[in-house]
Amino acid sequence: MNIKKEILYKVNNKQLLIGVVGLGYVGLPLSVSFAQENNQVLGFDKSEEKIKKINSGENYIGDIQDDDLISVVNKGLLSASNDFSLIKKCDVLLICVPTPLDKFRKPDMSYIESACIEIGKNMKRGTFICLESTTYPTTTEHFMLPIIERESGFKHENDFWLAFSPERVDPGNKEYFTKNTPKVLGALTKDGLEIGEAIYKLAIENVHLVSSPRVAEMVKILENTYRLVNISLINELALLSGKMDINIWEVIEAAKTKPFGFQAFYPGPGVGGHCIPLDPFYLEHIAKKFNFDLTMINTAGHIDMLMAHRMTLKITSALNRHKKSINGSIILFLGVAYKPNINDERESPALKIIDEVINKGGNVRYHDPYISEIKTPENKQLKSIKLSPDSLKIFDCVVITTNHSEFDASFIERNSKMIVDLRNLIKVASNKVYKL
Repeated sequence: MNIKKEILYKVNNKQLLIGVVGLGYVGLPLSVSFAQENNQVLGFDKSEEKIKKINSGENYIGDIQDDDLISVVNKGLLSASNDFSLIKKCDVLLICVPTPLDKFRKPDMSYIESACIEIGKNMKRGTFICLESTTYPTTTEHFMLPIIERESGFKHENDFWLAFSPERVDPGNKEYFTKNTPKVLGALTKDGLEIGEAIYKLAIENVHLVSSPRVAEMVKILENTYRLVNISLINELALLSGKMDINIWEVIEAAKTKPFGFQAFYPGPGVGGHCIPLDPFYLEHIAKKFNFDLTMINTAGHIDMLMAHRMTLKITSALNRHKKSINGSIILFLGVAYKPNINDERESPALKIIDEVINKGGNVRYHDPYISEIKTPENKQLKSIKLSPDSLKIFDCVVITTNHSEFDASFIERNSKMIVDLRNLIKVASNKVYKL
């Protein structure tokens, strides 16, 4: 039996061992989804803490139901290890490692490189490998393939298959999960595409095939660049509207009545999460190699970079109207998660604003029902305080940076001296409520 027939036989008979490299917001939900369909899954991560938690059925990802993780672990369908030599047992390897930007906004490829080296050193012949981490187009064929072939001594198509399928995780989404979110897949060869489709269909309802990995890589960049550009646009219009005494949220609601040609985006203190603030700049990296200037992405990124400073100026201006200086004022931030009702503060604009306010002499506290402690980009460490009428009344200014559903707008307005609302939680501005 040749290697293609062998792996497809294992797919059809649920005999695969699926390895998932990286057990964070993408890798762990993906692992659980495959295991729930009675596939054997082995997760890999360098974090001993994550390994211990998974093997004891302890969940640390909000989008996974605790009972779902416990069930697949207890059935022996999911286990985790930091012993990368066990890669040699896997028929499938799905790479879900971080892809951050460095301080110069260039892609940090060290996590992907490390995963490829471990895979190349340990993989067996006949393995299907797919990268899910967001990256720039051509990564799969020009960056990953040479490393895997060099480390393994194998040749692509003769000995293994390589593909790319962008993760589409939306933390906190109650409607779309790993299973029912369509999966885009591009492989280097026709056989790889056929095998990848069969594998992903074991756990995902709809797999959309594209002609190459670089198309699939560009899909993810397009999705999040589209959002960055439109959010930056509405944020800039919101700032102008504020100067013109126009309620931007009323404008958006009116524009939404048009049944075609308009999609609503909403303003806020800036974009957050691991995708929108980062992904478009992977494309900027590769565009330079083609002598191409991404003017719109640069402009949108510039607008977003300035949002934290502009929000600090808004807080300063509101305090001044009440004859107070930001220096020495006691300021409470409500919500540090980058979006409502999740425990994820990655790239949250709230953290950047907190740094600026502290640097200007503000005495800062925060409350977030989902996040008990934070470390800001400038390494300032804070713990969430309890919220009560008495605790609210001591603050010179309350800044609403995340509109969690637990936040009671009337309670906050009633018990606060002054509010800067960056999320439209309180619908009507007043002499003590200042809007974005």
